[in-house]
Amino acid sequence: MNPLPLVALVGNPNAGKSALFNALTGARQKVGNYPGVTVERKSGRFSLDDGRPVELVDLPGTYSLDPGSPDEAVTRDVVTGHQAGERPPAAIVIVVDAGNLDNHLRFALQLVALGLPTVMALNMVDMAERDGLTIDAEMLSRELGIPVVPTVAVRRRGLDELRAALGKAVGSNAAPEVAEAAEHSSYTALQRRARAIAAAATTRPEVTRDAAERIDRVLLHPVAGLAILLALLFVMFQAVFAWSEAPIGWIEDGFSVIQGAATDALPAGLLRSLVVDGLIAGVGSVVVFLPQILILFLFILVLEASGYMVRAAFLMDKLMAGVGLSGRAFIPLLSSFACAIPGIMATRTIDDPKDRLTTILIAPLMTCSARLPVYAVIIGAFIPARDMGYGIGLQGLVLFGLYIAGILGAMAAAFILRRTVTRGAAGTFMMELPRYQWPDPRDILIGLAQRAWIFLRRAGTLILAASLLLWLLLSFPQAPEGRSQVEYSAAGCIASVLEPVVRPIGFNHEIALAIIPAMAAREVAVAALGTVYSIESDDETVLEQTVTERLSGRWPLPTALAFLMWFVFAPQCLSTIAVIRRETNSWRWPLFALGYLFVLAYIAAGATFWTATALGLG
Repeated sequence: MNPLPLVALVGNPNAGKSALFNALTGARQKVGNYPGVTVERKSGRFSLDDGRPVELVDLPGTYSLDPGSPDEAVTRDVVTGHQAGERPPAAIVIVVDAGNLDNHLRFALQLVALGLPTVMALNMVDMAERDGLTIDAEMLSRELGIPVVPTVAVRRRGLDELRAALGKAVGSNAAPEVAEAAEHSSYTALQRRARAIAAAATTRPEVTRDAAERIDRVLLHPVAGLAILLALLFVMFQAVFAWSEAPIGWIEDGFSVIQGAATDALPAGLLRSLVVDGLIAGVGSVVVFLPQILILFLFILVLEASGYMVRAAFLMDKLMAGVGLSGRAFIPLLSSFACAIPGIMATRTIDDPKDRLTTILIAPLMTCSARLPVYAVIIGAFIPARDMGYGIGLQGLVLFGLYIAGILGAMAAAFILRRTVTRGAAGTFMMELPRYQWPDPRDILIGLAQRAWIFLRRAGTLILAASLLLWLLLSFPQAPEGRSQVEYSAAGCIASVLEPVVRPIGFNHEIALAIIPAMAAREVAVAALGTVYSIESDDETVLEQTVTERLSGRWPLPTALAFLMWFVFAPQCLSTIAVIRRETNSWRWPLFALGYLFVLAYIAAGATFWTATALGLG
């Protein structure tokens, strides 16, 4: 079967490529990596106006075919047909910001020089008109020698015209072979030519951005801007608890019904224990936190789509320079709040190797969504749902504090690393500020659906496998009458070996047992606790309780707080370590990361336990 024709979506960062990609492909898209590299690849299918299906790939945003970072090298290699394992594109779509033509056309000229069938999407024309610009698309087309289609991706305007133009380009004989090499003019010559074309095509060059500039004066202010950023993060973490309460209850009720039905349908014995205690209790105890994860991602996606995220990076540039990093590290670190893996992969936008290595090593300290189930269980069990006034809840306040602890820990680690093992001058930070715009609800829903699928797939594979393995280790060998099954089991014996090591920092036998499988994925700790308590109790009333309800009051408060601090710092995710290995092409750095993060986790948990005990909180 012949592969579909490949159409590459190319352009500068913040040109609206992702919005155009989502508009064209809808839900028919997948996320992976380019062959041989860990740069994220987003591809999807759509049909041309004549019905022919094509594959559309969204390439990393870049400013030039002369790469300064690994992801820019991927873009160059794909459009020139030199990416390992990737077929040459049948056509390319250059996405440019209509309101910033002189800068975006410089890269477009390099792409046109490749000789591939090319179409330009003149995107965000509505925003350009709002700023007082009128672009003559026909003149621009004549100057460049390619079709130019005005589009507004977030409003789905111009898509039919773009499909029609691509239908003529794909399969044309204009460029049957990908150019082996393209002779590019100097940067100065390209910029001069781009400005001349932009001036010729722009009929009303007066730009008025008073509103955006007034907003930027506040949001980029070193004091007011930082206060607004912290306030946004605070609201986000309050919402994670406040908004998720009802949907979590619905999911818990659903799993209780499933658990009860399985208990009634199966005879007492190992099969019922496997299904009820291993599968349902383990996976169900994690899936219930899907609403909280989606709320977290909702905020992140909205902030990205509105144009605020890049401004937050600029705002943080000066602060991050104090620890030896540039603002360019902020976006990978912020991405690590979702998951450290894409955050580490996003460091490929950082051209300075020492900056990039430092960012990779501290990315696991960002509080990823996998920690959220652990935090939610412990906070829900031990921190009262008390209103602190003005809509501020104590549980949300504690969650906010945990995220801040991770950020401060990362900055302290960066400060030390940049003066020791990754010593070097701080890199520079230049990035174009995107326009403010209303996020497209459809794009937000697509992003949330992708995250939900990734989480549920993880729950149905890795967490399911870990839960079933733990059930086996907890169920065998069978304990004699009068002995605790959990302590007598193989898992209990393993935990007994680890318990003396972690007892000084307040951890008990149950925690020692839970942190071992959590090495596979952090949220497995919740599944492990759910499985332990299901096997430990035959009481039907207890079995109907959630993990949070079973934990409530079971541990001293200093132990619970120490457990939280352990998860702020511990590198409990083998996938993250594997990605660090691939990104650094060495075992030295992932082993270094494992070592220093475990030391940090042990010290932080111990200090928390000893301090809380001294204060009489237990």
